[in-house]
Amino acid sequence: MSDDALPEADRISGAPHPRETAGIFGQAQAEADFLTAYNASRLHHGWLLHGPRGTGKATLAWAIARFLLATPPQADDGLFGAAPPPQSLAIDPEHPVARRMRALSEPGLFLLRRGPNDKGDRIADRILVKEVRKLANFFAMSAADGGRRVVIVDAADELNIQAANALLKMLEEPPARTTMLLISHQPAGLLPTIRSRCRALRLAPLSAEDMARALAQAGVEIAPEEAAALTELAGGSVGAAIRLINLDGLSLYRELLALLASLPALDRPRLLALSESCAGKGREERLDLLLTLTDQLTARMARCGATGFAPATEAAAGEAQAFARLAPDPRAARRWAEASQTAADRARHARAVNIDPASLVTDLFLTLAKAA
Repeated sequence: MSDDALPEADRISGAPHPRETAGIFGQAQAEADFLTAYNASRLHHGWLLHGPRGTGKATLAWAIARFLLATPPQADDGLFGAAPPPQSLAIDPEHPVARRMRALSEPGLFLLRRGPNDKGDRIADRILVKEVRKLANFFAMSAADGGRRVVIVDAADELNIQAANALLKMLEEPPARTTMLLISHQPAGLLPTIRSRCRALRLAPLSAEDMARALAQAGVEIAPEEAAALTELAGGSVGAAIRLINLDGLSLYRELLALLASLPALDRPRLLALSESCAGKGREERLDLLLTLTDQLTARMARCGATGFAPATEAAAGEAQAFARLAPDPRAARRWAEASQTAADRARHARAVNIDPASLVTDLFLTLAKAA
C-alpha cells in the first residue's frame, strides 16, 4: 500500500488537518510569548508546545511554521529605521508558502509523524527511527535561498526510544536557521534531555466561547446552549469535543445522568435500552465513550461531595440536584470514588475477556447501584 493511501496519523477524524486551519483560539499568551522571543532576536532552536490533547498545539505549530517561512528576515531600513516588529503570526492564506504548506510541498518544512509500519499496510503505532533518518536527509540539503527550515514533530510522545535518541542528537546540534517545533500531550513522558533542549510553550484548555469558535472554524456548528456542556465534558479539548459530537456524546451523558439519578431504584428498562445500544458490531466506539463518560460522571459527583460545591457548569440539566442527593458529604464522596474504581476495574476485566457489551454495561450500573 502506498503512503498516500494511508490515513494521516496527525489528523482528527471529522476535522480539517491543522495545516488547513487558519485561526488560533484561546492561546493568545502562547502566541505572544513566541512573538516576544522572535522580535527580541531570541528565537530558540527547539520549542516544546505542550498542554492537554486537542487544545490547538498542532494548529499553533503550523501557524509558527508558516510565519517563520513566509516572514523575511528582520533588517534595518536605513533612513527610515527598522520595520515594525510583527504583532501576529497570521499569514495570508494565499501566500505562496501557505499554499505550498497546505499541499505538503514546502521545501523548507519537514513534518515528522507516524509513518507506515514495516509491512507498509497501515500506520505504525509509534514514530520509528526510519522516519527520523528522513529528517537527517532533509538537514543534509541546503536551505532554499539560504532561508529558514522548520521541523514539526507531531507528536513527540509517539517517538519510540530509538527515534527519540536520534531526534535528541539533532536537537543537540541543529543546523543554522532551523527551528524545531515538538508537540507533546504529556511532556513528563519525554526524555528529560529532550525537554531541557527546548523552550516550553504551554497551551491551556479552551473556554466555551473559544470552543464554539474553534468548532465553527472546523465546520462543526453547535447550539449556543450546548457549548458550555460540551466544553465541560471535553475538558476544553477541541479534539475531544469533535469526538463527542460525532458520537452524540451529550445525549449519551444525559442518559447516563438519568440512570444515575434513578438510583437506588434502578430504572431497569432504561438500563436495558442503553446496554443494547452498545452491543453489536460497529458500536465499539460508543461503548468506549460510555465507559469514559461514566468515569467522568462519577468523578464529578465525588468531587462535589468532597468539596461541598455544585459544579460551576452543569454538563447536563439536573446534574447538581442529582449530585447533592447522592453525594451530600465527603463520606458519600469516598464511597462513590471507591465504587467508581471498582466498576472501572470490572469493566476493564470484562473487555479483556470479551464479555458481551450489553452485559458489561448492565454490570457497571449494578455496581454503582450498590453504592447508592
